[in-house]
Amino acid sequence: ATVGRRWPRRPVLSARSTAEPPAARAGFIADSLDLMPDPVILLDRHGTLTYANNGARQLYGETLGAVARHPALQDVAATLRETESACATLALDVPVRRVIRAHMRRLPASGTDAGQTVAVVSDHTAQDALERTRADFVAYASHELRTPLAALTGFIETLRGPAADDPAAQQQFLGVMAAQAARMQRLIDRMLTLSRVQQLEHQRPRGIADAVIIMERAMAEASALVHGTSMTLVMAPPHDDLPIRADGDQMVQVLMNLIENAIKYAGAARPLDGRIDLSVARAPQDGRWPRDDGAILCVADNGPGIDARHLPRLTERFYRVENTATRVSGSGLGLAIVKHILDRHAGRLIVESEPGHGTTFIVWLPLASSQASSEEESVSYGITPDPIAWE
Repeated sequence: ATVGRRWPRRPVLSARSTAEPPAARAGFIADSLDLMPDPVILLDRHGTLTYANNGARQLYGETLGAVARHPALQDVAATLRETESACATLALDVPVRRVIRAHMRRLPASGTDAGQTVAVVSDHTAQDALERTRADFVAYASHELRTPLAALTGFIETLRGPAADDPAAQQQFLGVMAAQAARMQRLIDRMLTLSRVQQLEHQRPRGIADAVIIMERAMAEASALVHGTSMTLVMAPPHDDLPIRADGDQMVQVLMNLIENAIKYAGAARPLDGRIDLSVARAPQDGRWPRDDGAILCVADNGPGIDARHLPRLTERFYRVENTATRVSGSGLGLAIVKHILDRHAGRLIVESEPGHGTTFIVWLPLASSQASSEEESVSYGITPDPIAWE
């Protein structure tokens, strides 16, 4: 926690208001807080949340209790003296990272209301994500762009020197240079996509989409990628409508990232009989999922499979499975994007794979009717959801 400078302030309530009965004073304070556009909460002398204005309820919803109980806020509030002010920075990691700046002030005592603390709790998640993204971009870009830039520099020097009068070599080198430039462009595009996804990660989707329609959209887009190849793309016929609270475009992107991975790896390992199977169904009640009421979307391939030791790291940025990075091009960001999108949707990802027997990615999403209660339970009981599982 970051504790700021404390400074005394004059009481905000007049002598007349402090002499009012407790019920009247409480009503006056609540009415005053509701007039404020900023999110504001009120704690009693024990640190218990007693009131939240409309701004706080709308912004934080079911996570409001976790904000009020945060140790950093409680520690600072407990040491405040009357009319004294202070500030603290809170970081919530459940269900996704959220950064909150709390500006607190101890109210003047009045009868049984002694020790009340008012706190303006501003959401700084977007600013925090932006700063983290900037730092990550510099670190990762400087590392990942070094290789194609070195290749471009080397070929430029060769074209200026030994190959200056060799048209055949020039054409060969220009082709390689174009490929390296395209690789850098793809990497930058992926990094920008990841940045946009992270900035929205703490905002739950509000729209309702049908998981079946999302899979059908992904199937239509992926069909163009396998057209003219020996790859086979098959979608099992769905049986139910499965409404989920989701950003439809983001969920199509999740499926497309998984399908593109399957096309690359299965196509490289089995150029003549590569196959990808898509399916969407109601999640079975087999104990693997956070709730019984959910939908699963599966992308399975008959590619080379993945050794178990690599599975826990698949969603790390720029992680590439050894012995495949040289055979299959990629940025190493596709599954990281999948992870952050599923975090936003309170979803889960299971990866089932065995070397020589292909890989299956299973995306679980709560149905629209159950998502609200799922989020409330995870906050109320301090559950830390693990968005990725490995089998």
